[in-house]
This record gives sequence, structure tokens and C-alpha cells, in this order.
Amino acid sequence: MKLPRRLINGYVNLISGFISIDCGVDEDYLNDDTGIYYKSDKDFINTGENRDVLPAYAANVVMREYNNLRTFPEGKRNCYTLKPEQGKNNYYLIRTSFLYGNYDGNDQVPEFDLYIGVNYWRTVKLPSVSQKYFYQIVYLFSADTDYLCLVKTGSGIPFISALELRLLDNSLFNTTNYTALNPWAYDVGNPRNGSFRYKDDVYDHLWLTYQIPGSVAINTSLDIDTRSTNGLPVEVLGTAVRPSNGSNSLTYSFESDSPTAQYYVSLHFAEIEGVAQNLLREFSIFMNGFKSKPIRLEYLKSLSLSFQNLTIQGGVNFTIAATENSDLPPILNAFKIYTILHFSLSPTNQSDVDAIMAIKHTYEVNEVDWQGDPCLPKEYTWIGIGCRFNNTPRIISLNMSGSKLTGEISWSFSDLQALELLDLSNNELSGQVPEVLAQLPNLKVLNLSGNKFTGSIPQSLKDKSNYGSLVLSFADNPELCQMDPCHHEGKRSNVPVVASIAASVILLIVLSILFVLCMIRRRRKGETLTRSREEGSLKSKNRPFTYSQIVTITGNFTTVVGEGGFGKVYLGTLSDSTPVAVKLLSPSSNQGYKEFRSEAQLLMIVHHRNLVSLIGYCDERGNMALIYEYMENGDLRQHLSETNKIVLNWIERLQIAIDAAHGLEYLHNGCKPPIVHRDLKSSNILLTENKQAKISDFGLSRIFTTETATHISTCPAGTPGYLDPEYQVSGNLNKKSDVYSFGIILFELIAGLPAIITFQEQRIHILQWLSPKVEKGDIRSIVDPRLQGEFDVNAAWKVVEIAMSCAQLASAERPDMNSVLTELKECMAIEMAYVTTQRMQSDMTISGNPPEMSLLNLDSDMVPIAR
Repeated sequence: MKLPRRLINGYVNLISGFISIDCGVDEDYLNDDTGIYYKSDKDFINTGENRDVLPAYAANVVMREYNNLRTFPEGKRNCYTLKPEQGKNNYYLIRTSFLYGNYDGNDQVPEFDLYIGVNYWRTVKLPSVSQKYFYQIVYLFSADTDYLCLVKTGSGIPFISALELRLLDNSLFNTTNYTALNPWAYDVGNPRNGSFRYKDDVYDHLWLTYQIPGSVAINTSLDIDTRSTNGLPVEVLGTAVRPSNGSNSLTYSFESDSPTAQYYVSLHFAEIEGVAQNLLREFSIFMNGFKSKPIRLEYLKSLSLSFQNLTIQGGVNFTIAATENSDLPPILNAFKIYTILHFSLSPTNQSDVDAIMAIKHTYEVNEVDWQGDPCLPKEYTWIGIGCRFNNTPRIISLNMSGSKLTGEISWSFSDLQALELLDLSNNELSGQVPEVLAQLPNLKVLNLSGNKFTGSIPQSLKDKSNYGSLVLSFADNPELCQMDPCHHEGKRSNVPVVASIAASVILLIVLSILFVLCMIRRRRKGETLTRSREEGSLKSKNRPFTYSQIVTITGNFTTVVGEGGFGKVYLGTLSDSTPVAVKLLSPSSNQGYKEFRSEAQLLMIVHHRNLVSLIGYCDERGNMALIYEYMENGDLRQHLSETNKIVLNWIERLQIAIDAAHGLEYLHNGCKPPIVHRDLKSSNILLTENKQAKISDFGLSRIFTTETATHISTCPAGTPGYLDPEYQVSGNLNKKSDVYSFGIILFELIAGLPAIITFQEQRIHILQWLSPKVEKGDIRSIVDPRLQGEFDVNAAWKVVEIAMSCAQLASAERPDMNSVLTELKECMAIEMAYVTTQRMQSDMTISGNPPEMSLLNLDSDMVPIAR
């Protein structure tokens, strides 16, 4: 530990390890009384207002830093950023000072909370308008940067007069046990009433004078060797107490209001009385029921005893008693009591913090709520940020839409490695879209619409979007090329342009002729195929099937798995053992012959992981069939039915909603031209063996007009309960009609009820049943009771809100599926954070261990530790 540096040649040298902040002043200054250089707090915080205490209270102020303060009328949480030079893994004494001084003329002392980093420290409750008060803590910095935050509690506006940091010697504490301690230092035997600090104490502890009951004071002016007490002030060691009235013991007792409070105690001694060689001073210490070995002191030498490995709980009680061999009574020069604080929360992942701070600096974000740790405490998470709360929180979503961002996309975004959602829409961002965004391993949603990007979309982002792993939006970027390949305008002569166009036209004509000739040749060849060729290998998919192949696949139509207006659905098996669902047009149906082939060929090229794949079709001499991939787990309506004994849990329901939203968003925004499903309902959402949801029957309702209920069913006019009310009135069908149907499906997932329910002997729409309950705000009466309350209330309410927005009567008020998908993913993030927290609490309950650290060793024999 370096000793303080003083004023040299008229220039101020900062004291090593000291950060001294006078809150509410504009200029730095040297305090002549203490020799400490104070800095203005303007470099440590950018919110709040500077105020002065009223003159009547300033007249009684001795320490200059109490004359003024900084107050924080705006925002819920305001934080000082602390970056000590010595960095992390060091202990610091942090002291906060307060004098209200009726600065606002309200004559009402406020109450508010203090947080160190992400953990609650204490509530500030000042005794009176005129009382100067301070709180201090010994704190282990776990990162190079940390925060002191003042948080409103509804009882006035937080303020602070001074904030001081003092670097301590790590050897004073057991770094494996203590994260934070509230320290109190007592100088016993000193006749001076009050306290003293630096320059006498190199660590700037505030020593309070204290007289132990039943004792008398003694002192010396001789020099004392303090090397064993690690810089303890000579003035503290030069005074002491010993028992009065011939007693042979000193006793101190302090009972805590909390029976679970724990303490760490250190006692400090120095032999300051002239002791003849034939007289012995020997004593033992009894600390909360434990006894030390006998202790002897050397003349004018100091000794410190630290009881770090002893459980002291509920209060501090110690007795210093002379042994039978002692000729002199015991003495005590000073002692410290530390209340052990259990800070259980860890700050957000440091790389995430560094990245979001760099983003904040780059775009000069001045949000009052963007202070302190971005994720914790949970109730103060930064606006626009979503986090996954585990042992070390991670930032998983960042929504800076409409934040007036300018310039290029910062590379700092790519350092948010846990990011799943990034929304930078509706800003003034420009330049090229960086390809590094594709390297974010968990990114599922990227919205860059409504900006001024130029160039082309990186191929790596396109690939992720095409594979279905990324929802990508670049709408309303007029200068951004979204075609593939991109053709940029430039200064070219007319002749090459005309020649290029002419060549393109000629090439197109030639290709068209070749295509027609090829199709004629294929048709003639197909008509002359033998039956053996027709019944050959069926491994080839996405092609026409003959009727004889359909017979083979279905085992001559043995197993029926569904039936609807289109006809019966049969279980089939391809030659490679792939199960399929074969839907055969019934002879009684006279619908769709004309459009069938062209529509089936179109749908076979539509592929997405959340759409049921159409493998092939049959159109041979009046025999028409569709061959789909087979979905082992049937449809969603079956799983939500009251007769289903296996209940889908809340996370499964959220994932099904997200899967279905992925599929519908692809039909609306990923297909050119867009595909409107027209008959979206829970029975058209099918589940794989692993309960992955896929949408079926998309694009077919334009052909077939009859409907009942089946594995794969169709209806052009829609199904009662799911049908867009605006479409019923106007006859105008569009993408927002599907959004309405999706909202009804969300309500089915939430409540576990069908779209049309029987209520009080009447058949009513699910919205009629839900609306009054939503107005009452009782989420548990809305959510399926079979879930037994095992869900996060916030996530459930958010899904209800999404469903309500989708089911608006006016289509213009319904969101796009891209927005719905983004919101649902945020719901999942909230739910997963809740589940993680519940699991951690359950694990701690099972193990019997509280979240606090395991502290002290009961086997200690309290051997003195000389320093």
C-alpha cells in the first residue's frame, strides 16, 4: 500500500487509491483542512441538478463538501460510474455523505435506496433536516467499472453530498468470504468527543470515539510501533481502556435487530503502560461463546486480532479477561465491527456491458434510464433491452427503434453474442449493412427497416433468412438493393445498354422455345411409360405421381387418418420408408379440377421448416391426390382438447405459437407473390414427433370449397370462429385476415378452449368469453387452469395483449406477422428467465443452502493473528 502523496511544489498530487467526489460543485478543489483533493461529480454522472443547502444550514457546516449536493428529480435510478485505477479484485471503502439542509424549501427529508452495482445496499433515512450523516461500506470490485446508484422509493427525491472511495489492503479481509461489509471503527479511551480521519489514518477511516462501560482511560505520548497493525493510526493506539473498580475484564455487547445478521470483528492492542519486568499482562478473549489462547503484549508494540473464521450471528458480544497468571488487568485500544452483507446478484456479462456502453457512447444515447447495469436489478432493466437472467445475465434483445440513430451500424453490436433480437428500424442509419451481424450465433430477428442503407444485403444474412433461422426485415430502405443479383446504376453509353437488352430478349425467347419443346417431349415420354416404370422407386419427391403409385404407397388405401370435404386422408409409406399423408379427392367432389395441377406445382416449391411440405400430387384420368409429409402428433386442436390427457405446458404452447408465426410470416413476406392462407385454424397447425408446429393447407382454399374436419382440411370461406369479421362484411381478403385467425389461435393456446365454446348453454365466440376477464385484469382466470399456475404472469399478459391486437375488428389496426413474431419471442425470453429463476430457487431449497455464501469455520481456536 503506497502512502498518500501530498501537495508538492504548489501542485496537487492525487492520493494513491483515493477518489473523492464533491457532489453538486462545478470545479475541482483542494480541501485545506484534510489535504484531500475533491473532484466535481460532472465526470461521473450526467443526470441530476446541482443545488446548495440553505444559508442557515451552511453556517454550521465545517466540511466544505456538505455545502452543496446533487439531486435527482428525473428517472427512477441514477448512477455514479466508478472506475478506480487499481481496477477489479480490490477492496475499497466507499463512503456516501448527506446533508439535506432544506435545499428545496420543503422542509421534508426524503427517503431513498442505495445500490452498489446490482445489489441493494441500504435505505437512506436521515435523522433531521440539519443532521449531517454518512454511510460506508467495504466493497470488493468484481469488475473494473462499477456503480453507486440512488433509487427512488416514492418518499421524495434522492440526493447526495459527497462520494468517496478509498483503496484498502486486501490482506485485511478473506477474499473468499466477503463481497461487502458495513464497517464501524471505534477508538476507545480517547477523551476527544467526535471522530477523526485522514491524515491520521492513511485509509481515511472515520474513527468514532467510544467509552466501554466499566472502564477507565489511559494514554501515552510515546511512539508506538504500528507495523503489525497495517497502518493503524498512532492516535488510536496511543489511547486505551482498562477495567475499573479492580475488575479483571472488559465487556462489550451489541444485540442486532436481526437474528440472522452476521459480523466480522477485529480487535487492536498496544501496551502503553510502563510495565516492570516482573509484572505480566496476559488475557484471553471470549467472543460469542468461543475462547482464544492466552495473549501477551510487548511494550509499545501493536497487535491486531481478526476473527474471520468464527461465526458471529445475531449480535456481537466479547469479553477480554485476565488469565490466572496475569498480574495486570486487560486493555483494549480500538476495535472494528463489520456487518457482513450477502450480495447474491452478479452483474451482467462484462462483454455485454462493454458492448452496450460502446453503443451508448457511439450514438450519444441520453436516456435517463440507461444508467448502471443494463440488466439488473430486474425492475430497472434499461428501456429497450431484454435479458436472460441466470447466474450471469446476458442481453438477448435490443430494441432501439425510433431512437434517432445516425451514422453507420457500430461493430459493437456484434459483441452482443447472446443477442436474439435486434431492432434498429425507423432511424437515420446509413452506409452498408455489415456482414458481421450474420456472425451473431443466436440472432433470430433482425429489423433494419426504415433507414438509409446503401449497397446490398450481405449474402450471409440472406442465407440465414432463406434457411428460416433468421427473420429479416429491410423494408423502406430506398437505396438498399434487395434483389439478387444487384444491378447498380452508372454512366454507360446507350449502345451497350440496348445491346444488352436485345440479347436478353433473344435469350429469353430461345429459352422459352426450348422449355416448351422439353415439356412436349416429357409429356409424350410420360404417356408411353410402362406400368413397371410407374411402380418403380418412389424416393424422388416434388413430382407428379401416377395413380398406381398412390395405390402402392397407401397399401391399397388401407389406413384412414382423416376425412374432409376434399376427401379421405390415408397413411402412406414411400419406398424409402418415409411416412406420408395422402389426401384423395372424393368422386363426389366436383371442385378444383381446372386449377388443381398448376396450384399443386406452385405449392411444391414453397419450403419452410414451419410449413407442412407438399411432396407431390396425382392428376391422372380424374384421380386427384395430394401427398404431404406425415405429422406424427396430429393437430393442435386435438392437443388442446379437454379429452386429451397429456396437457401442453406453457413453454410448449409459446413455442408452438412462435413456430406457427414463423410459417405464416414466411407465407406473407417471404413468398413472391405473398400467399394468404385463407383458412388458418388450430386444426391446420400440425405437430411433429418433437411437437414442432407446421402450418398445413396453405394456398389450397382457393380451389376447394367444402369442409369438415380432418388431418388436412380446406375451406375457401374460412371456418366459423376464425373468419375475419371485416372480410365477412367487405369480401376483401388479405394478409391481415390471416392475422385475425392467428389471434384466435393464440387465445386457444392461452385458455385451452376452442374458438366456439359452450357457455351457460349457449354457443359463443371465445372473444365474448375472454373480453370481460381481460377488463378485470385477472390473468389466472384466463389462462388454461390445467397449467396449474405454472407460468410467468408478465409473459402471459404479453401474449394476451398480442392476441388482442391481432383480433382487432379493423384490419388496419392489426400488426404485421413480423411484429407478432418479434413480440412472441420476447414473451419466450421473459418466460425462460422466470423458469430459470424458479429452478435456481428450487435447487437452493432442495440443497438446504441459502443464496448467501458459506462463511466461517466453527473449528477455529481463535489463535491471534499478529500483523
